[in-house]
Amino acid sequence: MNKEKKQVLGFDQLKRSDVACVGGKNASLGELITGLGKQGIPVPPGFATTADAYWEYVDTNGLRELIANTIDRWNNGDIQLSEAGRLIRDAFLAGDWPADSVQNIKDAYRQLSKQSGQENCAVAVRSSATAEDLPDASFAGQQESYLNIRGEKDLLDACKRCYSSLFTDRAIMYRQAKGFDHRTIALSVGVQQMVRSDLASSGVMFSIDPETGFDKVVVINAAWGLGESVVQGSVDPDEYQVFKPLLADPALCPIVEKKLGSKQEKLIYDENPQHPTSTVSTSTNERNSFALQQAEILILARWACLIERHYSCAMDIEWAKDGESGNLYIVQARPETVQSRKPTHTFQTYRITGKKVKILSGLAIGNSVVSAPVCVIPNIEEIDHFVSGSILVTENTNPDWVPVMKRAAAIITNHGGRTSHAAIVSRELGVPAVIGTNNATELLREQQEVTVSCAEGDEGFVYQGRIEFSCDTPDLGTIQATNTKIMLNLANPAAAFRWWRIPADGVGLARMEFVISNHVQIHPMALLHFADIKDQKIQSQIEQLTKAYEDKTDYFVDRLATGLARIAAVFFPKPAIIRMSDFKTNEYANLLGGVDFEPSEENPMLGFRGASRYYSPRYREGFSLECKAIRRLREVLGFSNVIVMIPFCRTLWEADQVLAIMAENGLARGQNKLEIYMMCEIPSNVVLARSFSERFDGLSIGSNDLTQLTLGVDRDSSELATLFDERDEAVKWMIEHAIMEAHSAHTKVGLCGQAPSDHPDFASFLVHCGIDSISVSPDSYFSVKTHVADAEMKLTLAQG
Repeated sequence: MNKEKKQVLGFDQLKRSDVACVGGKNASLGELITGLGKQGIPVPPGFATTADAYWEYVDTNGLRELIANTIDRWNNGDIQLSEAGRLIRDAFLAGDWPADSVQNIKDAYRQLSKQSGQENCAVAVRSSATAEDLPDASFAGQQESYLNIRGEKDLLDACKRCYSSLFTDRAIMYRQAKGFDHRTIALSVGVQQMVRSDLASSGVMFSIDPETGFDKVVVINAAWGLGESVVQGSVDPDEYQVFKPLLADPALCPIVEKKLGSKQEKLIYDENPQHPTSTVSTSTNERNSFALQQAEILILARWACLIERHYSCAMDIEWAKDGESGNLYIVQARPETVQSRKPTHTFQTYRITGKKVKILSGLAIGNSVVSAPVCVIPNIEEIDHFVSGSILVTENTNPDWVPVMKRAAAIITNHGGRTSHAAIVSRELGVPAVIGTNNATELLREQQEVTVSCAEGDEGFVYQGRIEFSCDTPDLGTIQATNTKIMLNLANPAAAFRWWRIPADGVGLARMEFVISNHVQIHPMALLHFADIKDQKIQSQIEQLTKAYEDKTDYFVDRLATGLARIAAVFFPKPAIIRMSDFKTNEYANLLGGVDFEPSEENPMLGFRGASRYYSPRYREGFSLECKAIRRLREVLGFSNVIVMIPFCRTLWEADQVLAIMAENGLARGQNKLEIYMMCEIPSNVVLARSFSERFDGLSIGSNDLTQLTLGVDRDSSELATLFDERDEAVKWMIEHAIMEAHSAHTKVGLCGQAPSDHPDFASFLVHCGIDSISVSPDSYFSVKTHVADAEMKLTLAQG
C-alpha cells in the first residue's frame, strides 16, 4: 500500500516508521496497536489523516505561497510573529475542504462509530506534526487537541482547527528554535474514540524517573476526569512510583511511593457543542481518595515496561480509565526526550552551603540551584512584562508561555504535577522549576531576591535572598576499583534516586528515624493510642495526614515501608542496611503526638534510646509497627536486599531481648535470608565484640558515638571540639580490636562516618585493619574511594 497517497489511514494500518506520513503521535498509536495489541495493551481505535491530505488542503486553497511569503516577511522583520501567525491561521480556517477529503474523513468516522456501537461516537481530535515527538524534541502541546467531538460537521471543523494550529505563535517559535523548516512540515490529524475517563481518572506516566533519570522506576500521575488537566498542570495529581525489576513477580507489590494530590478540579464532558468539555470542582471524597487502585497501578506499570521494551527507549505515556467499563487504556506514547539523552558517565550535584530561610516548597523539577529576582506574571495577558533572567512566578503554564520560559532563570507555579506542561518544558529547557506550590503568586513579590533549590530531593524549595551553593561534576569513568566496599549513607527517600549513577556497593546506613521524621511525621504511639492525644490541633493534623487510611497504623507502616523502599531501590540488588529507629526522647517528642508519649530526660544522648526502647512497655508497640514496616518492605514490596541493624545495644542481655522480640514480629534472623547487624558504637560493644558478633551477622562501627564515649567528649561541645578526633590512639585501638574480634567470629564489619573522607591517613588505617566496608555520604564517595584505592595499592606494594 502506498500510504503517502492515501488521505486517511486506520491506526491499525500504521507503524512507527510512518512519521513522514502521519506524524510521530499517530505513527506511535499505530505502533501500539499493531505491535503491542497482541501483548494485551489496549488502545482505543481510530484513524489519521495523512500528510498527503494536508498538502491537498493547502494546495486546494492556495496556501503554499501565502505561508512562504508570510514566514519570509516575519524573518525579514517586516511583520511581528503575532501577525504572521494570525494571517496563516485565518487563511487555513477560511479554506474549503477538497471533496475527496471530506468523503474520506466521513467514511472513516462512520466506520469508527459503527465499530464503537454508537451513532456519532465521541472522539478526541489531536494534531500530529510530521516532525513531532522525535527523540530530540518533545513538541509538548505545540499544536491543538479537541476532546468530546461528535458528528461529522464538528469533526471536520476540529480537523481544520488542527491544521491552523500548526501556525500558532508558540509552534512557529518552537520549530524555529529546533531548526525545522516551517514550509516542509505537514500536519496529520488523529481521530481516536474517546475513553469515558470523565467518569473515572486519567493521567501520564514515564518509564523512568523524569527528574533523575533513574531507569528502574515507573512514575505515574493520576487525577479525576479527562487527562488534559494533568497535562496542562491545572490540577495537583496523585503520584505513584513502581520499582520495575520486581514487577515480574505477581506475588509482589513493588509500589515505592503513593502521594495523594489535592485534585481540586476535573475536566468532564459538556453537552454544549460549542464547549464540549468543562471544568468542575471535585467532591471531598474524590480529593481524599487515590484516583487509582493498587492493582491498576501495577497494571499500568507493567504496560509501561512492555512499551519501553518494545520501543527500546524510555517512554512518556498517556493513559485513561473508562468509567463505564472500568477498563484501562493507553491513549498515547512517545519517547522521553530529556533524561534518556543525558550522558551517564558524568552528572552535576548541587549543595546549598549558606543559611536557608524557607518561603515555600513544591515539586522539584531538575536538580540545580538558582538565585535571581522574582517576576510575578499572574496570567498570559501580562506576559510581555516578563524580565529576562528573572524567576517566572505564575499560576501554571501552557505552550503559549514557552517564549518567556526560555528566558527565565527558574520557574515557580501554583499548580501542576511532575507530568504537567510546566514540568516537561522546564526539563527540556534545563531550567529548574518548583511546581505546585499552591500560593507562590501570593507569597512572592515583584523583584524579591530568592534562591530556588531543586537539589534536595523530590521537594523543591524557595528560600529568602541569595544563598551560597556549590556545584560538582564528578567523572564516573575515572573511579578505581577497590576490594573494600564503599557504600553510601542515605536517609532522605525524596533525594535517594539522585545518587543512582554512583557505582556504590550498596547502602551502608539508612537511618529509619530520618524517614519517620520526614516521610511519616507522626509518632507511632500517637497512631496506636490516638484518643490519648491531649492537643486537638495535633489530632486534626494527624487526621489530615492519615485521611486516605482506614486504620491509622496502616499509614505508619505504609509510609515507612515505601520511604525505605526508595532507598533500598537505588542500588538493588546490592545490600541496603536499614538501622531501626534511634531517636532520642527529645527528638521523638518533636514528632506529631510525640509529647504525650515521651519522658523528659536530662541527658537524652545516654538515655532511653536505641535497643532499650524496643522491649520497653513504653515503646514496644511502636517497635512492632517498625518491624511490620520492614516485613512489608521485604516480603510484600520485595526488597530482599534489606538488612536490619540494631543501634545503641548496651549489653548481651539486651541484644537477646531485641532479637527475641523481632522474631515474635516475624523478623527472625536467618528466616527468609534475613540478616541482622548491630551498631558497634559503645565501648561495651568493643569489649565483648566477639560475643556480640556471634549474635549478629555483621557489625557497623559508628565512629561518632564510639569516639564520644571512648574519649568522654560531648561531640556537640564547641569547647571540646579539638579533643573529638576519630584518629586518637584510644579510638583507633577500639576500632582495630572490634574488626579483629568480628573477623575471628567470621562476622562482617564496616564503618559509618566522615573521617575516611576528611583524613586520608584514617582511610589507610581502616584498610590496614582489614575493614570490609566503609559507608559515607554521597558527596564524600569519590574522595573516600580515591583514598581507599591509594591505601590498597600501597598495602599491596608493601606486602609484595
